[in-house]
Amino acid sequence: MKKKILLGLWFTFLLAAISYLFWQNEYQYSLPTPIPQNYREIAMGSKVDLKCCATDQRPVFIHFFNPECPCSRFNVPHVSGLIKKYGDKINFKIVVLNKEKTFTIEEIQNKFDAQIPVYFDEEIAKNCGVFSTPQAVLIDASQNLYYRGNYNKTRYCTDADSNYAQQAIDSLLSHTNAPSFDALALRAYGCSLPKCTK
Repeated sequence: MKKKILLGLWFTFLLAAISYLFWQNEYQYSLPTPIPQNYREIAMGSKVDLKCCATDQRPVFIHFFNPECPCSRFNVPHVSGLIKKYGDKINFKIVVLNKEKTFTIEEIQNKFDAQIPVYFDEEIAKNCGVFSTPQAVLIDASQNLYYRGNYNKTRYCTDADSNYAQQAIDSLLSHTNAPSFDALALRAYGCSLPKCTK
């Protein structure tokens, strides 16, 4: 009888530990990021103030990134691929959002294997209506918000049919109307600002 009780307790403990790990590492990141109380919506098509980082007449793609956010870390290869594929047509930028730890520009550039501008300015996120990481923002050559949303419906960016950010880039470069995206593309998932924690 004692063995059965101990075995039952052991299995209960294991189940609880597995459930906790699943919550910590997977499920909580599949839930939409809570919208902050002081959030100011920036509508698609709105003019975006890019005095900080507009350098030429190409469209601007801003990757909002937190090296400590699991979702951000998982999509680094995908974003690196976008930079390599579209770097001659799109002006890529990375905005690092993390109040807990300091990173250097070189550290961030090395993560993405790209010598692109890196900023540590939360105002850029506010100007674009971003309140979580990772998020993609695409701004057309007239500095209008063309796309703000997720990279993919999976945090590992493994579903080619839902490469939302890439679809937005392709649409903008082909001068077609912005594609209509589902809620999974436009609802923020990931780590919350200002501390970029879930």
